[in-house]
Amino acid sequence: MLDMTEPLKEVRDGYIISLNLGTPPQLIQVYLDTGSDLTWVPCGNLSFDCIDCDDYRNNKLTATFSPSRSSSSSRDSCSTPFCIDMHSSDNSFDPCTMAGCSLSTLLRSTCYRPCPPFAYTYGDGVVAGTLTRDILRVHSISSNPNSTNEIPKFCFGCVGSTYREPIGIAGFGKGPLSLPSQLGFLRKGFSHCFLPFKFANNPNISSPLVLGDLAISSKEYLQFTPMLKSPMYPNYYYIGLEAVTVANVTKTQVPLSLKGFDSLGNGGMIIDSGTTYTHLPEPFYTQLLSVLQSVITITLPRGNSFYAMSAPNNYSVAKCLLFQSMDGSSDDDHYGPAGVLGSFQQQNVEVVYDLEKERIGFQVADCALAAVTQGLQKT
Repeated sequence: MLDMTEPLKEVRDGYIISLNLGTPPQLIQVYLDTGSDLTWVPCGNLSFDCIDCDDYRNNKLTATFSPSRSSSSSRDSCSTPFCIDMHSSDNSFDPCTMAGCSLSTLLRSTCYRPCPPFAYTYGDGVVAGTLTRDILRVHSISSNPNSTNEIPKFCFGCVGSTYREPIGIAGFGKGPLSLPSQLGFLRKGFSHCFLPFKFANNPNISSPLVLGDLAISSKEYLQFTPMLKSPMYPNYYYIGLEAVTVANVTKTQVPLSLKGFDSLGNGGMIIDSGTTYTHLPEPFYTQLLSVLQSVITITLPRGNSFYAMSAPNNYSVAKCLLFQSMDGSSDDDHYGPAGVLGSFQQQNVEVVYDLEKERIGFQVADCALAAVTQGLQKT
């Protein structure tokens, strides 16, 4: 697979990538999510149902994909590795058994029934649908800005109903179903440079997303940290948080849970572009707030558990930390990741996922300038 680049649009709570699917092409906008594997799109002309999604009822991003209008669309088979992975089965016969295949056809590998429907959960949402195959078109890096590559039989979720998940998702995790995995980029890597909040909903500029050799080559000017391998969640991108410095002077002691894993695999910090705010465990979160309040000389508006801000005016300069505590957890009784590095703290930072060397790099950058350099600003 050649290197590819895709523009990312910033919306109020994340970054959007456009998926060009089917024959003829249907353009569906979905969130970029490094914290999950499945790529899914809303499906159905009038039948897509999102429960508890009132804030998005009139959102223009909720276009749906129609398999019946694509001549190249097909259901994934119950015997494929993708179907087996989706149903988390240790027995490769399980999905086809659920699909109604007889034992004799299973033994002869002659059952070609569709993969059974699935349910996929997120932190506070659920989606239900079927695995579907179709052509995916992506932008290749070349002198022709309209150059595209076709990825045949790309596997994704065709979702008919969700709970609190109004917009589709492009999973960029390390599992076999993720978009980088299916395109062959997990042996290389990818990078992004998220535009700051003031560019939200600006149609004239996009954040650069690069996949392939170009994303990881000649990047020694970045600060790299080793990627931790989680025995509990191997498909997440984990790093260890070593220290937090406030005002270049005050260093706050970081708990061991954020530096690595315990004997059960709990701990560490995941990088998740699908989470807006950075999450930190108690009592570290409260301690860090106290340090911030001791050095901040202006009064900031307060939310329930984080500093909130609205989009700044063009003539103003606003800086703010958006972070909150991990839900209902402390250092002593936490299961899973101890912290999450959200997308807000990744704005105006070049982030490189060097999967070849199993490391992640960071460098403060002017992402608007990077967008201009890569031709992602309309004039």
